[in-house]
Amino acid sequence: MDGVYHSMGRPFPRQLTFAAALFAAVPAMATRAQQPPAPQPMGVVATADALVTGGLEVQGSRARLVSNASVTAYDHPAAIELARGGDVLVCATSQLHLLHSGTGQALLFGLDRGALEIHSPTDVQDVILTPDIRFTVEQLGALDLRLRVTRDGDTCVENAGARAPVLMLSDAFSQASYRLLPGQHVLFEHGSLREVVDNERSPCGCPTPAPARNAAEAAHPFPAAISEGLAAPPASANAAPPGEKHTQVTETLSYGAGQPPPPALTDTSIPAATTSTAPPPTPPGAHDLIHALGRFFHKLFTPGPPPADATPAN
Repeated sequence: MDGVYHSMGRPFPRQLTFAAALFAAVPAMATRAQQPPAPQPMGVVATADALVTGGLEVQGSRARLVSNASVTAYDHPAAIELARGGDVLVCATSQLHLLHSGTGQALLFGLDRGALEIHSPTDVQDVILTPDIRFTVEQLGALDLRLRVTRDGDTCVENAGARAPVLMLSDAFSQASYRLLPGQHVLFEHGSLREVVDNERSPCGCPTPAPARNAAEAAHPFPAAISEGLAAPPASANAAPPGEKHTQVTETLSYGAGQPPPPALTDTSIPAATTSTAPPPTPPGAHDLIHALGRFFHKLFTPGPPPADATPAN
């Protein structure tokens, strides 16, 4: 039977079979149609500045952060150019986790340790996490946020800028909360929202790099402090090796008119030579020196009569 299929011994038209297959495929097509589009890259970072892991695409010397990325800066800050605008500066040796948050261009910034700076317009679904505190956006604005977490949990936060957003902070382990206003610079001791230093002055973001010094400054970094007695002078280049004794003698010599000059300092290990104010004799020439030696040995080994003025022995 062409065009007829059998099921359970009973034939049914081929058209019904195709319709049933199509009907069965509609839910699958609808499911695929309802799936969200592939996430857009969150930002780009130079691979020479940080160790980057997670969902990423590497193109040459730059890594595109696609999803659930981790950025650990090397010994200098690493800048992440955000796709939504602005940037994140991950301070030296610090680690940041960057994820999509909700829908649209909202992001989750997770700081494990160290410090970071976020310069970007906010999204209502933005989230910032530290080991102890959760930050959410209460009122939109332009983030100029500097954040630092020390080893003992002290969390320094600076919500800088005239257009800074209002942030709501909540404790991950209690019901405590704190409302951070634009321009506030605070320190949460041990990460506790109940122990707040509201007049914090220490910087919260990346440390300012030290200016380059020339060779003279590198050899003597604190000349003014040394001259004022505030710092010890640098070690001498001919200092004794470890384990050996080294004695350094410093003596001020002075005398007034009419007083004999002080004796010269001498090394006791070498006999001091007798000094004389007479000018040294002119060294003899080679010919005179040979004749002088000859006369000396002749007198030494050749006996002769005693001098005329010699006194005889008793």
